[in-house]
Amino acid sequence: MHYAYRYRLHPTEDQRETLDYHRDTCRQLYNHALNEFEKIPESAGTLNQRVRQVRDQLTDLKDWWDELTDLYSTVTQAAVMRIEDSIKALSQLKQNGYNVGSLNWKAPDEFRSFTYVQSGFEFDRKDGQTVISLSKLADIPISYHREIPDDVAVKEVCLKKERTGEWYASFAVEGKEEPPKPANPDRCIGIDVGILKYAHDTDGRAVGSLDLQDERERLKREQRSLSRKQQGSNNWEQQRLRVAECHQQVRRKRHDFLHKLSNYYATEYDLVAVEDLNVKSMLESARNSRNTASAAWDTFTTMLQYKCKREGTHFVEVEPAGTTKECASCGVESDKPLWVREHSCPACGFEMDRDANAALNILFRGFEKLGLGQSEDTTPVETALPMFTPSGASDVVDVQRVVETGSPTLKEAAPAAE
Repeated sequence: MHYAYRYRLHPTEDQRETLDYHRDTCRQLYNHALNEFEKIPESAGTLNQRVRQVRDQLTDLKDWWDELTDLYSTVTQAAVMRIEDSIKALSQLKQNGYNVGSLNWKAPDEFRSFTYVQSGFEFDRKDGQTVISLSKLADIPISYHREIPDDVAVKEVCLKKERTGEWYASFAVEGKEEPPKPANPDRCIGIDVGILKYAHDTDGRAVGSLDLQDERERLKREQRSLSRKQQGSNNWEQQRLRVAECHQQVRRKRHDFLHKLSNYYATEYDLVAVEDLNVKSMLESARNSRNTASAAWDTFTTMLQYKCKREGTHFVEVEPAGTTKECASCGVESDKPLWVREHSCPACGFEMDRDANAALNILFRGFEKLGLGQSEDTTPVETALPMFTPSGASDVVDVQRVVETGSPTLKEAAPAAE
């Protein structure tokens, strides 16, 4: 299995200048390599073969390009091979229905990372501080807040400069064994995601959506202030950093919420079923697109998928069409507008919360897709709420209560409905 461990770097001012120098040299090398790559006809070989032809020119380049000798050898190679990764990423986006162009030269503010591959880096202790020793660069202090296991191999280290000016190091590791998935999962759950309530599951738990209104208002103010300043001036640069910090705060708050929620489901259950939503088409809609983008459902399912793989939990995405209309009791479909938050089946009289009904249908479809029999117990763990609570009740777990697995907060009894 492949993982990445990310740490904050604390370089000195001199080290920041050196990091920026290495980053910009890699940018210039990338632009030069892209120009050489475009001269090679497609008939000359596969994508990998053509990129390697450019990479093989590095030895000759160093004879007249003195700056390249200041970089570690694998750093220059990774900068060239980045062309292959970028083209593959564009091809994947095209397959997913996005309109993509071709690769362009990178401006100084667009190329923000460089990579050490296989070698040229190691952890060390100097003056009581953990540092990362980078060949031909420096010994940079690092916030080593969690240890990398000894049974995994570090394949590469990517150094990235955020738009706020902060530097981070991401260690890509592999070698950790994937735990086996249970043949007969007992603790199973289906999750329906939404706007008003971010997630409603088959245990009757509803998690409120993340409130980012204050952060958005601050971002608007800072962006208006940035638009009034002369671009490129010192005041403009200082205000640009403030805007970047606002974006970073929103991103961190959202990712913290999604990481904790996905980690809870992945560690507490043996099977997790979610909808395979086409978020791209939802974003193209003129209605509620901002809230859809803010919900970041694709990010949530991506996090949930790799965490389930890490924990040995079944993860399945099912067809979302009809999960809200279909009755979880008898299967009869009935149309209901968005403002109707209760499911009431005209055929069998089954009544429950609209989102809870959808979550049950998602779970049943997950059983069918995996070829598993329906679990005898669809409420496998103690939950924050009783099953089938009405939408008018106090049935929403506040987003602040979403915590890491192990805390009892999510399992506390919710206040009874009046």
